[in-house]
Amino acid sequence: MGFGAGVILLVVGLVLVTGAVDLPQSIDDVIATGTVGWICVVVGIVALLLPLLISRRSRTHVEERHYN
Repeated sequence: MGFGAGVILLVVGLVLVTGAVDLPQSIDDVIATGTVGWICVVVGIVALLLPLLISRRSRTHVEERHYN
């Protein structure tokens, strides 16, 4: 997952948590939208932070010395 997927999950999660969109009653009966929303928010935040942590660790400084 990258930044795009993290942003999409975060937005979808916040929409579900806040109830900004009225979903049909048939969906509300089957799915706990608040719980699914919080799960999407947490996964979205992790998806945004994970590439930052990985890119910091993978940066190394290599010095080459050539002796003649």
